[in-house]
Amino acid sequence: MGLRLVLDRIREDVAAARLRDPAARGGLEIALLYPGLHAVWAHRVWHALWRRRLRLAARTGSQLTRWLTGIEIHPGARIGRRFFIDHGMGVVIGETAEVGDDVMLYHGVTLGGRQREGGKRHPTIGDGVAVGAGAKVLGPITIGAGSVIGANAVVTRDAPADSILVGVPAKPRPRRAGEDTRALLAAPEYYI
Repeated sequence: MGLRLVLDRIREDVAAARLRDPAARGGLEIALLYPGLHAVWAHRVWHALWRRRLRLAARTGSQLTRWLTGIEIHPGARIGRRFFIDHGMGVVIGETAEVGDDVMLYHGVTLGGRQREGGKRHPTIGDGVAVGAGAKVLGPITIGAGSVIGANAVVTRDAPADSILVGVPAKPRPRRAGEDTRALLAAPEYYI
């Protein structure tokens, strides 16, 4: 990856954070002080090492990032563009997780496994999904693009695109036309 492409991706990430965080005051503040971005940027390095089969170096780096940011992203996880983790502390993303473009996670989210066997063990999160604080998305399931997962929901089954998932266990309902993702995550009826 060339330097120009790296800088373009950094600018894109900062712009995505600015778009999704109403408290963001400027690009420099975001680049310097947002641990979610630091974890994603570090993950890109560790993932590149993982793909080159430098597994110990990749895992060591990911653990250092976890120690520094409070966010654990396994270097084997595949992360899309403009991925934003708001606040971040306590986020865990497992080895076989796949995260699409324009996804947003809040603090305490787990994209985890439910079985010990090898193979695909973690969820696939579609493009444009928003996951509320404390939600757990578990197992080799797929969450369709444009879905919203409410705070503290526990999701263990596939969900079609544009779903709203709330509860323990989470039950999907279709998203109504015009429902805003940020407004949904702040609505009291979507908290557990």
